[in-house]
Amino acid sequence: MKNTLKLFTLSFLLMFAGCVHTLNPLYTEQDLIFDAALLGVWTDSDSKETWELTKAGEKQYRLTYKDEDGKTGEFTAHLLKVEGKRFMDLTPIKPILSQNDFYKGHFLATHTFAQIIQNGPKFQISYLESKWLKDFLDKNPAAVSHVKIADEILLTDSPKNLQKFLLTHLNTNGAFAEPVELIKKDKRGRK
Repeated sequence: MKNTLKLFTLSFLLMFAGCVHTLNPLYTEQDLIFDAALLGVWTDSDSKETWELTKAGEKQYRLTYKDEDGKTGEFTAHLLKVEGKRFMDLTPIKPILSQNDFYKGHFLATHTFAQIIQNGPKFQISYLESKWLKDFLDKNPAAVSHVKIADEILLTDSPKNLQKFLLTHLNTNGAFAEPVELIKKDKRGRK
């Protein structure tokens, strides 16, 4: 029970830690691709965090994220390619809770996403900046369908409209966070 609660808490915190959330996935089935080169354990050279990608289906990954304290969170991940740009769509895997079904039924797994730029044994990951998005939508509320919940933005548009919005702002100054470079560890766990 204690571990389940810790996993749930971590997943919840990761889900709301500055990422932009969307009700719908960023992909359609036609957009999905699978790249075996992404399988393995990846790490940022400046931290002990790891991102382990394993195959979970024909075009699906399982992402196990481990923070610097060794706490983990698990996600279903889908890689997609739109107009030559690659993104990863993440959905937290619902933890097994001991609460009743009524309580568990109140948790909604939303999607988050990041741009993925692969360069051999390294790849860069960059998230849409939530502050930029809030400021942009305050000035351009019809740019993409969304709702505000407690000062947070939840995108509600269709996958194709979300893709169009992201591609339009991929090079907009401040729209995406500075990329974090992840390095693949070898089979012995070294970078």
